[in-house]
Amino acid sequence: MLENSTKKQNDNLQTRPPVVVLLGHIDHGKSSLLQAIKDLKMKNSNQALKPVKRPVWNAKVSKPSAQSVERSVWKTIEKESGGITQHISAYQTCVLGKKITFFDTPGHEAFSLMRSLGTKIADIAILVIDTSEGVKAQTKEAILYIKKTRIQTIVALNKIDKPENDPEKVKRQLSQEDILVESMAGKIPSVEVSAKTGQGISELLEMILLLSEMQEITADYQKPGQGIVIESYLDNLRGPTATLLLTDGKLKRGDIIATCSAFVKIKNLENFQKKSINRALPSEPVLIFGFNQVPKAGEEFKVFPFMETAKNYVQANVFEGKQADFKEISEDQRILNLILKADVYGSIEAIKKALKELPQDKVVLRILKMETGEINESDLKLAKSVFDATKTARTKVLAFRVKINPIARDLAEREKIKILKFEVIYDLIEGVKSLMEKIIKPDDIRVDLGKIKILINFLVEKQRQIVGGKIIEGEAKKGALVEVFRNETKIGKGKIVNLQKDKKNIDSIKKGEECGLLFEGDIKIEEKDILAIYVEEKRKKEL
Repeated sequence: MLENSTKKQNDNLQTRPPVVVLLGHIDHGKSSLLQAIKDLKMKNSNQALKPVKRPVWNAKVSKPSAQSVERSVWKTIEKESGGITQHISAYQTCVLGKKITFFDTPGHEAFSLMRSLGTKIADIAILVIDTSEGVKAQTKEAILYIKKTRIQTIVALNKIDKPENDPEKVKRQLSQEDILVESMAGKIPSVEVSAKTGQGISELLEMILLLSEMQEITADYQKPGQGIVIESYLDNLRGPTATLLLTDGKLKRGDIIATCSAFVKIKNLENFQKKSINRALPSEPVLIFGFNQVPKAGEEFKVFPFMETAKNYVQANVFEGKQADFKEISEDQRILNLILKADVYGSIEAIKKALKELPQDKVVLRILKMETGEINESDLKLAKSVFDATKTARTKVLAFRVKINPIARDLAEREKIKILKFEVIYDLIEGVKSLMEKIIKPDDIRVDLGKIKILINFLVEKQRQIVGGKIIEGEAKKGALVEVFRNETKIGKGKIVNLQKDKKNIDSIKKGEECGLLFEGDIKIEEKDILAIYVEEKRKKEL
């Protein structure tokens, strides 16, 4: 019976399209390379691919937005804020009659979690390197992911059109990282490409198909669907929305799916072209909306027979990171409360990781709320309630690439709650760092100014005296603090309330000059006493 069951399962296995992830350092051309692939035109499935002649360097980078499904992760091609890809973008293309699913991952250091996710869900990795710059920090990080997952890899030696390109130098640098390409007696194929001119793109695609055939990538097309959430966000019109990659089985309208944190009955499926489809098959990226809440990027999903079963599955899994970590703090520490709203869940994960790396010895960050979607009234009410409860705890509302709804904007103005808006992740991190530095408890630094020798005592009245003296060292200033010494022994302290010279009020007086001063303190000054004059300055500490 077991043999028959296994045979039936194997009979259901079919070849599925390869899933390809692009990795590499920021600005090395990953997204431009994807755009160049999209711009290739096939005359028919049996002919070689030819690049379109229109310039690719004006191509824009695909980005998701929480504001509209029109800006979903695989849809429109637009320029990212700061000129970098800040999300995982996905689409599917057809090459010589065969489909390939592509993922682009961010190159900036803050997005290592998203790149790690890319290597976990992909069958083939393309390591993109600018041949004019060589191996950089995120290139090395990508190599670590490649080694850890043992994913099949192709090295794309990009920007070969630039005069300063040096692919052989890049190959030598890769060998130092234990990445040996075929031309250096290794097993990893490399292709010289140019996203700008289209050179080598056809060879790269053919290499992807060759590797996928060698791997015999298969899936069961008959079983209930399962896969990975690759991106998620809150759409203003359609609610919690997620981009899913189907890794096995099939998905169709009416199916009930759940992750560890969210569930939904699928009312509509959309493919990477934003077209409604009746079903999705393995390796396809699809858009699903209407979840009970925004699922977490990187979570696995699967189909359940009943809604109650799906709900029980979610309830059995605790969604980590939703509540703030209220750890004890010392008297010298300060607290900065944060409410963060971002466009997609991938941004949240990257921001969360970057914030954890900020030093918190002097200022502790407390994340009160971290969600996708626009700034709304409840966010502002939360910030206000924390202040009302503590009167001292500071709460800042951060908007990362999201809008502020009109009700929230009005409430923020009335309650004087500042909302900080950011478009690029490293600007947000620098902004938070600046906020932390502003509230660090400053050090009181003593600055010695000078000394006065008392020559005469004019008047004593309660804790105040009018005396005359001569500046024997440095200077004296109105408002400065005083230590009183008698026979080289400190006997008391006080403050210079006023200074006079020639019966005129003055702010300061220099060495060698005589003056009258109004002293206020806890000791009676006598002739020949020495007053040590100093001020206390508050100096900010660094994180």
